[in-house]
Amino acid sequence: MQRKSLGLLAAVAVLGALCLLSVWLGAKEIPITSVWRVLVHNDGSADAVIIHSVRIPRTLLGLLVGVGLGVAGTLMQALTRNPLADPGLLGVTAGAAFALVIAVAVLGVTSLYGYIWFAFAGALAASVLVYLLGSRGWAGASPVKLALAGVAVTALLYSFTSAIALSDPAALNRYRFWTAGSLAGQDTDALVGVLPFLLTGVALALAGAPALNSLALGDDVAASLGRRVGLVRLRGVLAVTLLTGAAVAVAGPIVFIGLVIPHIARMITGPDHRWVLPYAMVLAPSVVLAADIAGRILARPGEIQAGVIVAFVGAPFFIALVRRRRLAEL
Repeated sequence: MQRKSLGLLAAVAVLGALCLLSVWLGAKEIPITSVWRVLVHNDGSADAVIIHSVRIPRTLLGLLVGVGLGVAGTLMQALTRNPLADPGLLGVTAGAAFALVIAVAVLGVTSLYGYIWFAFAGALAASVLVYLLGSRGWAGASPVKLALAGVAVTALLYSFTSAIALSDPAALNRYRFWTAGSLAGQDTDALVGVLPFLLTGVALALAGAPALNSLALGDDVAASLGRRVGLVRLRGVLAVTLLTGAAVAVAGPIVFIGLVIPHIARMITGPDHRWVLPYAMVLAPSVVLAADIAGRILARPGEIQAGVIVAFVGAPFFIALVRRRRLAEL
């Protein structure tokens, strides 16, 4: 217990350091003394405008997106008992992408703040559809049925998305930028708008942590321990939808965060979700911010999207994970 607590405190300290680096580093070089001065006192200078209007909202976005994807990935792997599951399995990302291209190509939405809400609505609608399809039949919403329904809905929506995007240049350009996964271009209004959904999702996840431990033993064992399996899974799906929908709506699908972070957290804490979830809430935003900082430094004065950096690092981890599980099954 003490080791886990100290490890969590150390992870929080690292996250705090990354937040400071995210505020300090960018396309324009600002001395650290000036950063600290304008943080304490906003004097209206050019450096203060950059810090308060661009870098602080971007850092907060990285925190929120990381928490959302990390917790959602942990929930998905617990609900489906599939270590290779990620938040996109419920069709959330596909629904957001489909609604985005509809908003741009059909409705003519051009503002960033405008299509965010279409993306979030599409994510919610897709996840509800997946849950309804996966709940049909006598067994209810089993992990296998949810996964199959998610794969089917995702494939269908992505085919529609590609057809619409390829027929409309504006939709294609916006879709290409969004799907790369980036923290750039958002303001505090977007953050405030999605914050209630993220907080609700985190609260649902943390409240259901003991039930997730029971669910890991199997549905029958969880039911014998007094858990209402259907309600637990429904609450988990709702939390995943809120967390992933809000995160991908404002930052696009930053891949591998929801897949990799739960495994790293379990390596540190073991399988107890009362510890795995808090660790995921700290480790995931640390990775997102580190990727965003690296993208700004490597391509200065331009930048590489955080989603590209995360994919570059996460892909080898995913391959190693698949190989390890395959060897374990032999």
